[in-house]
Amino acid sequence: MSSSAPSSTLAELYAGESARVRHTFENTGDGLAAARERSRLMDKVVAQLYRDLLSPDPAGPGNFCLLAVGGYGRQELFPYSDVDLLFLSESARISESFRQPVAAIARALWDLRLRVGHSARTLAECGRLHRDNLEFSISLLDCRFLAGDQELFGRLCNEVLPELMARHGHDLVGDLLEVTRKRHEKHGSTIFHLEPNLKEAPGGLRDYHVSRWLALIRDLDRSGRWVSPESQWPLPLRAPAVRAFEFLAAARSFLHYRQERDANVLTYELQDEAASLGVGHGSASEGKADAPALAPADWMRAYFRHARSIDRLTAQLLDGAAPSRSSLYGLFQDWRSRLSSADFSVARGRIIPRRPAALADVGPVLSLFEMVARHKIELSHEAERWVEEALRAVADRAPAYPGTWERLRRILVLPHAPEALRSMHRLGLLVALFPEFRAIDALVVRDFYHRYTVDEHSFMTIQNLHDLGGSSSFPPSAAGAAAGESWEPKFAEVLAELEQPELLFFSLLFHDVGKGMPGGDHVRGSLEAMENIFPRLGIETQDRETVCFLIQNHLEMSATFQRRDIFDPDVVRAFAEKIGTPERLKMLCLLTYADIKAVNPDALTPWKAEMLWRLYAATSNYLTRSLDQERVHGVGEAAAGAASYPASYLAKASRARSLLATSGLAVGAGEDFTAFLEGFPKRYLETRAPEEIAAHYRMARQLGDGPVQLTVQHLKHFYELTVLTADRPFLFASLTGALAAWGMNILKADAFSNSAGIVLDTFRFVDLFQTLALNPSEIGRFEQTVVDVVSGKVSVTALLSGRASPQKLPRAKVAVPTQIRFDDASSSTSTLLELITQDRAGLLYRVSSTLAELGCNIEVALIDTEGQRVIDVFYLTSAGAKLDSRRQEGTRQALLRNL
Repeated sequence: MSSSAPSSTLAELYAGESARVRHTFENTGDGLAAARERSRLMDKVVAQLYRDLLSPDPAGPGNFCLLAVGGYGRQELFPYSDVDLLFLSESARISESFRQPVAAIARALWDLRLRVGHSARTLAECGRLHRDNLEFSISLLDCRFLAGDQELFGRLCNEVLPELMARHGHDLVGDLLEVTRKRHEKHGSTIFHLEPNLKEAPGGLRDYHVSRWLALIRDLDRSGRWVSPESQWPLPLRAPAVRAFEFLAAARSFLHYRQERDANVLTYELQDEAASLGVGHGSASEGKADAPALAPADWMRAYFRHARSIDRLTAQLLDGAAPSRSSLYGLFQDWRSRLSSADFSVARGRIIPRRPAALADVGPVLSLFEMVARHKIELSHEAERWVEEALRAVADRAPAYPGTWERLRRILVLPHAPEALRSMHRLGLLVALFPEFRAIDALVVRDFYHRYTVDEHSFMTIQNLHDLGGSSSFPPSAAGAAAGESWEPKFAEVLAELEQPELLFFSLLFHDVGKGMPGGDHVRGSLEAMENIFPRLGIETQDRETVCFLIQNHLEMSATFQRRDIFDPDVVRAFAEKIGTPERLKMLCLLTYADIKAVNPDALTPWKAEMLWRLYAATSNYLTRSLDQERVHGVGEAAAGAASYPASYLAKASRARSLLATSGLAVGAGEDFTAFLEGFPKRYLETRAPEEIAAHYRMARQLGDGPVQLTVQHLKHFYELTVLTADRPFLFASLTGALAAWGMNILKADAFSNSAGIVLDTFRFVDLFQTLALNPSEIGRFEQTVVDVVSGKVSVTALLSGRASPQKLPRAKVAVPTQIRFDDASSSTSTLLELITQDRAGLLYRVSSTLAELGCNIEVALIDTEGQRVIDVFYLTSAGAKLDSRRQEGTRQALLRNL
């Protein structure tokens, strides 16, 4: 025990052998073999350190031994996984006597740049259930002898751990189930994430280990025997799970080597590399040195199918291991047995088929899932096998089964339809009925916005509509909060009014099926798929037209409220004419709500929900011949002209006037306040709370004290800058330039003006470098910069050139091509410019300054950012008129040059 540091020979051995293991993996792609080889290498290193620093006799000392636990114990030591060691002793006295050499071994391993987790425990401590340290109790299930007293290790395995499982196995299983449930919830309780964590997410490596632990605990509890856990798994699920484990092992080894750390998230970039190398394909199990290169989407589809195999195994084992519920729950389950029918019985809360699978047809199989959708009764293991066997018997005639539509339409509208549909898909029934659905089975669409595979996204849209009217709801916007509005009840009311909700659910099920078909237009692909499906289902012509309309226009409503001024009557008129009927409007509104919300958990912001509802309300008004005016006129007081305005307009104006009076600000008979509102777009009054309107009026009253009035607010995830001043050339460009000079990333912006030429610009931006958050005193300097730029005291060009380092935005995961489109039909007074492009530093300044230099006046600006994609819409005029075709083309070319 001359030194605690590893010898140079040992360090050279570890480095050389590690390089060899990596080289072998890169040639063979066998991740599991690499993990086992690294485990064997670590065995040599640890054994040498044990001899050098603790005991020259590898079989000594007595009553003390060294064990590998966790992944190292399983011989699954991936390239950068932790090395977990347990120093086991008979008593605390013996453990204390070896404290220094144990610490020396740990330091020596750290000197080899290994991540080491080690603990010293007595035999008695290992025999107690550590409820506050579940990880330790579970790690003992994977213990493996390395050095020392092998008899002591035998006592641990043959006496202590079996007794622990006999006494506390049920408690340990209960804790393991709860930890697994929380881990699944953390990852959205779905395997279908586009950038999954292949270790922790559902269907990942940790679930495979959970399945092993459950089998070990069960057999140790029942018989005290150590068994191969895989041999205890249900035979139909065993082979697919083992193949999935080999695939994930290869993928994890690849991730570790590529990133040189224990990082397990499959990012888009790493998916590209893994696919190009064919990681996990044709290497580990088949012994092929050269794996085929795949498209990233195809490689991820393979990942999801493997994850589904592990997820299904784990779900079944977790269900079988779940501790018995309370007697009250048992009574409830017994009550549900009354739901049994001639074809199915219900026992212990699960459906069990009564007839042999060989005699089943498509009808009884669909009846099974109708029970699931109606009562949320889970399938028994027998029922799952029954479905799979029945499908093999009727595979050829399933798509043409004449009663599919009548049964499916009943399933779609039942309260638990999403659970039924997911089970139908998992067991192969959906693809059997609709071969077209196979195109989106575990399909990945590579973008920066969607979080789930296409099939899971489709199920989530249906889930979102069935969830309407529940207890959860997102918070209302500032304007909505002032009026006490929450949007989900409003959408729920619309859903309750539908005459044929099954057509909406059916459209959602297939609205994105074209994403898995050749060609770049997924809407066209989905419609072509429906042309094949309709004749088989025998859906009536009118219903076919409704479904096709919804699929063809499922992006239309979102595009309209995000890229058009929905308070412009011409926009509403054009949209209403495209929709045609109130019933189609209701279905399209709900489809849009469900579709956006299913993109990712944060996609349906309160603002989007509000704008969607406003567009629905305005279009509904138009279809019933009650269209609002384009600009605010006479709404600030109880004038005769105000009688035609909606009550919400008048209520907001009245509330704002009351707030002003309460604050002591004299507004006379209302003329000044009315003049302030006069000429603002309807959008202003619709999207602003009375408190905001009153605050803006106060700012307008202070323009005599200073030509530029502004406020800066720090909201939850961003800052909001509000500027009120008289209109002038280059105003919008100057503001965007000031924000760019300070390194701010603009998320959204609105630009309005009233009849008096007062401009109200609002910007929401992110302070990427936390300049204002870390230096509150800088807010004053920031405000002064804005004032000086707008007043012309400071040149924007000089301000930008003085920045020491340009703003850095996160590198885009998917390139966004620049698109520029002009529209003369959507507005009677302005030309619309729609710009879609990649977000970048100072983008809005470059666009707005280009427009100003070309003599374009921005009447309204709608700025939005979705991930790394920017969607900017400008209502433009030149000399008070629309842009002619020559000016439009000149503007297009100028923007392309400057971008």
